Amino acid sequence: MTQNPVRFGLIGTGRIGQVHAASIAASPDAELAWVADPFIEGANSVAQRFGGTATASPEELIASGEIDAVLIASPTPTHVDLIEASISAGLPVLCEKPIDLDIARVDALRPLVASSGVPVALGFNRRFDPNHAAAQARVAAGEIGGLEQLIIISRDPAAPPAEYISVSGGIFRDMTIHDFDMARFFVSDIVSVTATGTRAFDPGAREHGDFDTATVTLTTSAGAVVTIINSRHSAVGYDQRIEAFGTKGMLQVGNVQSNTVTLSTADAVEARPAYPEFFLERYAAAYSNELTEFVKLVRGEASTSPTFEDGRAALVLADAAQRSATEGVAVQVQL
Repeated sequence: MTQNPVRFGLIGTGRIGQVHAASIAASPDAELAWVADPFIEGANSVAQRFGGTATASPEELIASGEIDAVLIASPTPTHVDLIEASISAGLPVLCEKPIDLDIARVDALRPLVASSGVPVALGFNRRFDPNHAAAQARVAAGEIGGLEQLIIISRDPAAPPAEYISVSGGIFRDMTIHDFDMARFFVSDIVSVTATGTRAFDPGAREHGDFDTATVTLTTSAGAVVTIINSRHSAVGYDQRIEAFGTKGMLQVGNVQSNTVTLSTADAVEARPAYPEFFLERYAAAYSNELTEFVKLVRGEASTSPTFEDGRAALVLADAAQRSATEGVAVQVQL
């Protein structure tokens, strides 16, 4: 007998909320039952496109009695309160990263999450990218021996608006946090963080004291080194690569292209299509797979969904990187 679709309440209908709404609507195991956004026009638009009852009140959504899980895609400052309200209602939560910009608020919520028994998952969708997941599984299986170096390259096509930077928490908490989680996907014993950030090109970063270019070095207790390379712009499109180097060999994850056709002429040999310009194109499959794993978690099945603790650990690393880049020191961490 097949199980009934999981009824979702979606909070937040901005860009990422619409991505999740589309994933829910496309899944045979999920149903969009309620949509909440104080910007009611956004909630109405998403409900009309993907189904569900629209409301301006997240509290009404949580108290509706007509949902099985909550997906939080609202602005970061709302996350802690919405997670707490969902747990109090006994509703499993999938929350977009980061949990909060303040580790003190995350730690204040931590005991409730741990004691409640209500599943809380974090939206680190890149773990579910088929290419990244395949590389991690092969490293874990020992195919390249002991891991010595991991290089994670993540460059956005263009910097975000200055007004976004002012509320984002900075490049390490906003952008690099995905790479911190990816690092922990491969290695679990990070003990030291060293970061360098510069303001090479973006006026918004200079205006708000952020960085547009960053390099982070993470060291594990076993001596493995993770290098994260970030930029807020890339002339070649959305640049997402990984290299895992071990005692027996190396695994590489390259950029994804729209097709594999190459062109050779007098001017260029084996010219290929450009990389995607947007994270939604690059990680479309990852968002779908992320939802599938969370549905398993809601149903009490074995699931690989990233946990609240994964979200906390990524924020600890982000805070350490911010301190390191600002003060010019290596920062020791305990995760």
